[in-house]
Amino acid sequence: MPFSDYKTALVTGASSGIGAAVVERLRQENIEVHAVARSGQALQMLAARTGCIPHVIDVTDRPAMAELAGRVEFDILVNNAGVDRPKKFLEADESDIDLLIDVNLRAVLHLCRLVVPGMVARDRGHVINISSIAGTYNFGGNSSYHATKAGVSMLSNQLRIDAFGKRVRVTEICPGRVATDIFNHVHGNDPSVRERFVDGFELPQATDIADAIAFAIAAPVAVNIGHMEITPTLQVMGGLQTAKPQSEAKSNQSGEPTP
Repeated sequence: MPFSDYKTALVTGASSGIGAAVVERLRQENIEVHAVARSGQALQMLAARTGCIPHVIDVTDRPAMAELAGRVEFDILVNNAGVDRPKKFLEADESDIDLLIDVNLRAVLHLCRLVVPGMVARDRGHVINISSIAGTYNFGGNSSYHATKAGVSMLSNQLRIDAFGKRVRVTEICPGRVATDIFNHVHGNDPSVRERFVDGFELPQATDIADAIAFAIAAPVAVNIGHMEITPTLQVMGGLQTAKPQSEAKSNQSGEPTP
């Protein structure tokens, strides 16, 4: 469906990174973009630069999000807001689990509940759910994050079933590592963090993800681009590891022969 058939968009997590890039890209297509984030100063700067409509709201504030969704008919919904508290699940805190579920999954479910029925009624709409390669692939120390992103992935598939017969399209965007400030938000605002995750790597930029989203939205109405996995060329997922039992490992360390 060409951009001309859409008038309004809601983008969460819009104050920086991928969210801000998506706002800018949609504004280039003359879409009225409502940008939601917690950072009022960053939103105001984004609004001054792009002409978007800022809303300083936490996505977990259900009444505030319901009020916005009840006031504006959204043709495009971009669920981008997300958080992470990386640690092994054996060391997980109760508050960390609740936070990830509330922001990464519960807020997405409720926003879809608030917005998608209107799209179905109008026979027009596009949901963009930004999940992660963590929803599909395993890597250490991030179990709660993996679980929430897998939930978003399954929701994306189910939405198309629930909206079957209507021109409501659903696209799941699964980024790998992208050059944004998310690593500072997660690991602390220290130069060593950027050096660890960004500097020296060839990574997609936030604008690359925004362009991919624009490509999916601009496809003909008969085309639903359901899933896009976007990773650095030099990043791969997976890898086989095999551990020995602790008793075996200790025997090796002591120099004793292992059968």
